[in-house]
Amino acid sequence: MTDLVRMFTGVNVQFAHPWFLLALLAVPALAWMRGDRGGAPAVEFSSTKLLQTLGRTAESKSGNFLAGLYFIGLASLIVALARPQGGRTTTERQASGIDIMVLIDVSGSMLTEDYEMDGQRTNRQEAIRTVTKKFIEKRPNDRIGIIAFASRPYLVSPLTLDHDWLFQNLDRVRIGQVEDGTAIGSAIASGVNRLRDRASKSKVLILLTDGDSNCGKISPPTAAEAAKALGVKLYAIGAGTNGTAPVPVFDQRTGQPQMDENGHVVLQMEHVEFNESGLKQVAQIAGGHYYRAADTDSLENIFADIDKLEKSTVQYKHTEEFHDLFPWFLSTGFALVALEMVLSQTAWRKLP
Repeated sequence: MTDLVRMFTGVNVQFAHPWFLLALLAVPALAWMRGDRGGAPAVEFSSTKLLQTLGRTAESKSGNFLAGLYFIGLASLIVALARPQGGRTTTERQASGIDIMVLIDVSGSMLTEDYEMDGQRTNRQEAIRTVTKKFIEKRPNDRIGIIAFASRPYLVSPLTLDHDWLFQNLDRVRIGQVEDGTAIGSAIASGVNRLRDRASKSKVLILLTDGDSNCGKISPPTAAEAAKALGVKLYAIGAGTNGTAPVPVFDQRTGQPQMDENGHVVLQMEHVEFNESGLKQVAQIAGGHYYRAADTDSLENIFADIDKLEKSTVQYKHTEEFHDLFPWFLSTGFALVALEMVLSQTAWRKLP
């Protein structure tokens, strides 16, 4: 009953003395006994056949109506004894105080297929997207934002607690939306700028890249120094292998990956590597750590490690406001019983 009321009205209902509600079970029994036994006879006849033509349907309906008034009124009085109370319960979730900006490399080399998921070969971008989602799902009380970058950074999502909306924006990130390149310094600076004015107890950057910074107006060490000065911690993740891997072939005219007749990216085996020492340097400057994610398992373990390092404390504010509803049931019950008594003695009075 309480759940139904809450479903349709949004109001919580509770009873101070719920045991009185058991008396409601007696109401149907009383109604059945009254209908089965009927009232005491006013005049006795050897046979009622002579009186059948005197009966009127309206009188029968009036009797049912009066009985309905009486038993509904009785039920209202019983509910009043249980002392119903209505109100609202609200629980407000407060942010943990940890703000995280995720910096995702979307340069062309992120299409290199040296990862595996569910037994199928996949590229670095899809692997990072999937594991990043899992990380976000485990931190529902953190404000998280996303910046993608190639030759320049662009905002995918500002800091938000609405992680469903965050996922929708992450799914729309594609390689080729900006000019190719790897502007790691500019990406770090952009992330720091998003965190600099936040009154957070912990401000974190997570950088995911597979390359060496080769463009941008700000060098990675300079951006890392700015992060340190503003109290922003940086975790750098180097994605991919050092060695031979299937690398996308790019069209020299358009700068976009070439596609085969089936719509798949054309790949060729090439030697790949990235600047690990540079990533270690920026992570160390900004008081964080550098991780190497050579495969999907190591990438998931890295995010699990970051999850442990950046503990999230959740705070809830619970408030309840209730007021008595029994006067409504009490007055309704008395009114219905009184109406039944008045009608039965006046307009719908029975003989004799």
